[in-house]
Amino acid sequence: MARPLRIGTRSSALALAQTAEVAAAMRRHGQMVEIVPIRTTGDREQRDPSTLLGTGIFVKELEEALLAGRIDLAVHSAKDLPTAETAGLAVAAFLARGDPHDALVGGRTPRLHALPAGGKVGTDSPRRRAFLLAARPDLEIAGIRGNVDTRLRKLAQGRYDAIVVAAIGLRRLGLADRIGEVLPPDVMLPAVGQGAIAVQARTASAAATIAAALDHLPTRQELAAERAFLRTVGGGCRAPIAALARSDGAHLTLEGAVISPDGRRMVRDRLEGPAGQSAALGLALAEALLSRGAAGVYQGSRA
Repeated sequence: MARPLRIGTRSSALALAQTAEVAAAMRRHGQMVEIVPIRTTGDREQRDPSTLLGTGIFVKELEEALLAGRIDLAVHSAKDLPTAETAGLAVAAFLARGDPHDALVGGRTPRLHALPAGGKVGTDSPRRRAFLLAARPDLEIAGIRGNVDTRLRKLAQGRYDAIVVAAIGLRRLGLADRIGEVLPPDVMLPAVGQGAIAVQARTASAAATIAAALDHLPTRQELAAERAFLRTVGGGCRAPIAALARSDGAHLTLEGAVISPDGRRMVRDRLEGPAGQSAALGLALAEALLSRGAAGVYQGSRA
């Protein structure tokens, strides 16, 4: 393309850092780019919990700009993408996945087991809340909104004993030193797609062909498994559902869990098989959990 590719992105510092990774990769392939920041519903509405605003709150305006031709590509956190693809759009590339885990950030006691009895932990995620309560039912889990800097500022003001955020967000912002503890999957299984960057384009467009050069096959396989799992289990954005796949390109392992909002009940399992059948593995794991009553476990999160 003669003109620069216009890459749409949310306007937060983290989103811009992610988009800078995409832009740098594009430039290494000899492509000129222009970054176009766009505010989304999720960025504007900071008073209500994000789960009350529905699915797609961080992608809707970006997709509209893509479909209208105002941008050529859109960069998303893969965990923000609804599992149902928008007509006319497709993910042209998933960049190599970063750290998919969650991180605990605290003051004097930045480790989960060391938090004081009844300690106050900030998170806006039903999944994180449920896993925290499963590990430490004594904790007070309180809502928190805002970008990473805003959440760290609220923590510094003493409004929380700790907060939980995506480890990759801190790393991409150069704040890895703030991580008190990376929470392992046996304590907190990550969100579907966490740690991955998705590059979306109009189907069959020149931009989609260019972006496809950035696609990382193992990450695409992992996301196919996780997203098939989430799509089949259902439950909506308020249901505490988690999954993590790992692929070496040939072999894939997938672990998934459905947990009750209070952390008291959990259905969890894992499967492994050929990475080329990643979506089928996600479907099979979801059906296995549903056969064990997973839908009843997350039912309370629909209230």
